Amino acid sequence: MALLFSNATILPMDPAAGAPRTFTGWAGVEGNRLTLLTASADAAAAFRAAHPSLREIDCRGKLLMPGLINTHCHAAMTLQRSYADDISLMAWLNDYIWPFESRQTPDEVALGMTLGIVEMLLGGVTSFVDMYYDQDRCVEVAERLGIRAVLGCNYFDSNIEQVFPQVERAAGLAAAGSGRVRIAVAPHSPYTVSPENLVRGRELAERLGLGMMTHIAETRDEIRIVRERYGRTPVEHLDALGMLGPHVIGAHCVHVTDSDMATLAARGVTVSHNPQSNMKISSGVAPVETMRRAGVLVALGTDGTCSNNDLDMWEELRTASFLQKSATGDPTALPAWEALRMATANGARAMGYADGELGVLREGALADLIVVDLQKPHLQPIHDVVSNLVYCGKAADVDTVVVDGRIVVEGRRIEGMDLPDLYARVAEAVRRITTAE
Repeated sequence: MALLFSNATILPMDPAAGAPRTFTGWAGVEGNRLTLLTASADAAAAFRAAHPSLREIDCRGKLLMPGLINTHCHAAMTLQRSYADDISLMAWLNDYIWPFESRQTPDEVALGMTLGIVEMLLGGVTSFVDMYYDQDRCVEVAERLGIRAVLGCNYFDSNIEQVFPQVERAAGLAAAGSGRVRIAVAPHSPYTVSPENLVRGRELAERLGLGMMTHIAETRDEIRIVRERYGRTPVEHLDALGMLGPHVIGAHCVHVTDSDMATLAARGVTVSHNPQSNMKISSGVAPVETMRRAGVLVALGTDGTCSNNDLDMWEELRTASFLQKSATGDPTALPAWEALRMATANGARAMGYADGELGVLREGALADLIVVDLQKPHLQPIHDVVSNLVYCGKAADVDTVVVDGRIVVEGRRIEGMDLPDLYARVAEAVRRITTAE
């Protein structure tokens, strides 16, 4: 069924259009593409006439914009939300997170993924990049819930033989699906995966035509460990192994040198900036403004719900901008418009989509869009709608979500999802995991 969004404040996020940042108008969707974007009532009437069975949605008092893109998370870690807080990183990993994960079943990972996707969809996230285990089980979850995703199959030296077959299974399932889900190879980091196994991951990705992702330079401990072992920074180490390229997403990149930033820019690596997680576990402040000036493509992510503790991209937008202003002493650093581009168009490029195909509203682009209710006290008055979205917006402001041309959230409800039942199953899974020997 064709869709027509009428009387909306439209924010295309499309600098190529040369148009004002917002305008009042109509957006039409046919199949999985946006085929009409206009301020003309006559053009909207022609679209109605050409699609007599269309569904029209009145968006008076609401804003239509591209869906948000979360470029780094561990969605299934919703099961660990608030499980281990206010603890140093290495104790957090060794004493809590990794033991918890060792007791999870694949079904429980899929359940955590379900809860994570539900949280993201209700908050206006239409695409996400994930890094976790049992991703072959999570392809079905992403397909069923209707979201767009890149699922990174996470591995360490200790589980590489188990994970590599999962990569192949997941890639096959994704190839047979809707086209919304892609698979990536995801070595955990340069300090937890040996050079040999990093290269094996790269070779597997090349053979299957997949992207890659990894954590890079997240903490000072990582910098120390990699330098002690290999005599290089994490970026230098990965580059020497041929691990860096435009198909790679590097999460965090908090402790990077000027030379590292030049390398990331030259190789076309996308950096996923995760400001709230970096703050919570005291990793530091990533030099986002310096990276941007060096030509690095920077996108935005939440990280996992055990180090954040949510998947709310609106909070990340606000935090990212405020943190750069505070860290640099420059109130003009990372302005609202650029922060929002990090969470839309830049995220689309990180996922491997061509400019103009995703993360913008443009005729011919994929129809991944959200409707934001502006009739909220914290969003009024509207001097600058972009500033309001970035500095005042909340996940609960999202009313409707469309992914690939299909409405997946309407009136803040996900069709076919029994939330109380989901919460009960999550509670039971957590009870079993935390009481298991």
